[in-house]
Amino acid sequence: MTKLSRLILICFVIGLSIPGKVFSETETMNSLVPAKTPDGWVATETPQVFTKETLFEHINGQADLFLQYGFERSISTAYEKESGGERIDLDVYDMGDVVNAFGIFSRFRQDDHSAGIGLDAYLDDRYAFFYKGKYFVILQGTDTSASSLKQFAEMMDSRISDTSPPPREIRYFPTIGLKLGSIEYYPEGLMGRQFLGRGFKATYVVTEPEDPNREDRTGRPDSNLFIAAFDNPAQAESALKTFKETLSERGNVAPEPQHGFDAVKGEDAYRGKLIIVQKGRYLAGAVGFEREEDAESLLGELINRIE
Repeated sequence: MTKLSRLILICFVIGLSIPGKVFSETETMNSLVPAKTPDGWVATETPQVFTKETLFEHINGQADLFLQYGFERSISTAYEKESGGERIDLDVYDMGDVVNAFGIFSRFRQDDHSAGIGLDAYLDDRYAFFYKGKYFVILQGTDTSASSLKQFAEMMDSRISDTSPPPREIRYFPTIGLKLGSIEYYPEGLMGRQFLGRGFKATYVVTEPEDPNREDRTGRPDSNLFIAAFDNPAQAESALKTFKETLSERGNVAPEPQHGFDAVKGEDAYRGKLIIVQKGRYLAGAVGFEREEDAESLLGELINRIE
């Protein structure tokens, strides 16, 4: 075989392999779209697959957010009630892994309207969305009922076989005082600080001891616990050092041990009092609490839960 013949053969094999990969990925996404719909519903659009390069064609205003969370590909289609009037648009997003799927879900969820679908779900009269494994599913209804959206969401839940558990960091947060549905994941810039990198944030509502039933917190800043996750303890230590230097420039700061670990305790000019503690490859923090004892108590429980 001549060199030219070998070159032609190699190019031919490469040319076959690339479309095959794209075809395989498309087939995987297509398998998530139900061929059989609930009684009285029909598919009205041919499913469309979108990639990193074409996502802007589908959701131009939100494409950057999805790409930030590791978007790989998605598929979109629509259904209508045969009797007319009701329409449901379906989008399934492959976010690469369960952490990113939870992250994009956490940014869409408005509050706690859990529906027992997937690993966690949100349901109202217009939207149903949930995450399961590496997938994030959105169902948007027009003149539909919550029951119709839930029916479609449950159908989609049954089609996803990814059994990955929720991110383990979610269970580290103490439940006492936790605002339901408030845990969020950020792939970068946690708490608005780039050197904290990726991590989780949760909002807490702590009532005053003399008024345990008080619900009105108008005008009070959010109280947050957060966990910054690093690849190793050395990176966490470096970030803690950077945090200390930043706080020193803006307010009072003092290094001191906290719950037996290296910590920085001080005050941020914008968020109020804060405590940052290193435990292994994590930095755990409390910020915005009016009473220091509340912050220390919840942070102590958070640290004890971190594995």
